[in-house]
Amino acid sequence: MADNATTDNSNGSNTVILGAGIIGLSTAYYLSQSGYTNPQSIHLVDTTEELFYCSSGFAGGFLAADWFAPSSASLGILSFQLHKQLAESNNGRKIWGYSRSTGISYSQDTESAIDGSGEDWLSNGTSRAQAAGTRHNVESNRPVWLKEVDGASLEVISHDRSTAQIDPLRFCRWMLEQCLQKGVQLHQPAKVTSINTDGASQLNGVRIQKGGVEAELPCTRIIITSGAWAPRTFASLFPKASTRIPIAPLAGHSLLLKNPFFKELDEEEMCHAIFATDTLGFSPEWFSRAGGEVYLAGLNSTQIPLPDQATEVKCNPEAIQQMKECAKAMMGTVDNKELESIRESLCFRPVTSSGRPIVARIPDEKLGAGIKTRPGKEGGVFVAAGHGAWGISQAPGTGLCLAELVEGREPSANLSALVLPA
Repeated sequence: MADNATTDNSNGSNTVILGAGIIGLSTAYYLSQSGYTNPQSIHLVDTTEELFYCSSGFAGGFLAADWFAPSSASLGILSFQLHKQLAESNNGRKIWGYSRSTGISYSQDTESAIDGSGEDWLSNGTSRAQAAGTRHNVESNRPVWLKEVDGASLEVISHDRSTAQIDPLRFCRWMLEQCLQKGVQLHQPAKVTSINTDGASQLNGVRIQKGGVEAELPCTRIIITSGAWAPRTFASLFPKASTRIPIAPLAGHSLLLKNPFFKELDEEEMCHAIFATDTLGFSPEWFSRAGGEVYLAGLNSTQIPLPDQATEVKCNPEAIQQMKECAKAMMGTVDNKELESIRESLCFRPVTSSGRPIVARIPDEKLGAGIKTRPGKEGGVFVAAGHGAWGISQAPGTGLCLAELVEGREPSANLSALVLPA
């Protein structure tokens, strides 16, 4: 962990990234790799005592290339390609469980149709499978751990060329290691309490509080990547701003279970993503991972308040019990043994009313109090959040594009629809 601020950068400034989850790490990673920004001038600041304790560490880790609405389609395909490249270049199969995956729509009601663009499925409580395209009835794709139920139907909605799977916790740990090895500085647990400006009201630094001690860190670029906490982060630093970051928290419980049919020597183990229709009080999502884990999610709520810290998140026992009953109903066992739970989790996904993430520079006029930033690549306040359930899938592309945006270069994906709403 680095505590000493550094101002050595190609343009004489530091970059402060608020939030060391998967989006913040991806941004720091690509900034440090670009050759245009001195890695030692990049500062990751996170308020939690334990990193990756929420969505970035406890998410499902499902990756898709083309399950997105037009507004974020190019970001989706870019991210999918980057995930693949990172895995192939860094032994991702072994280190963070990168594997091809087959997507399957599962229904016990043959009359239940799944349609739509996939833009608002999360907030409406319907199945993510509506975002996929072509379907094929292929019973042979059934994973061995999924119970056979009379009358149930399976439809293959994607193959291994367009979907994949990772363990996001292991991926984030690898990303952090790469950033620190490159020279990126981590302040954690720490909090940016305020910004500093010069005599012309131009951003020139922040104040960081850590262990009861507050210190100044010169900087001209601030990047907000704090997920569901992004609106609070922005409001605390720019209290007189008339605008707000339009992101709401959506709570989602999950279970991580052992696959009772897993065999250690199965090198060709196939991962599956199962999207079920609502037959058990919610629309279950199942993700099997390389290494014998099966992840269950889909029980979401807008009624659980967002805590001050991710580490203060507490699971609802009734919700966990509901998920365990779902697991018993849908997941097979060996010799009638009890299913073994590895982890019970609650994540808060950052969602927008449109279903589109925000990946953009915040115009100076929206910062309030006449605050300005250096023009172009010399400065700016940026935000990347609101990815909903696609934060893991879209993280590398978001990080690369944000790094390019910060450095004044043309982003590798079309971000025109991902600006802060007027």
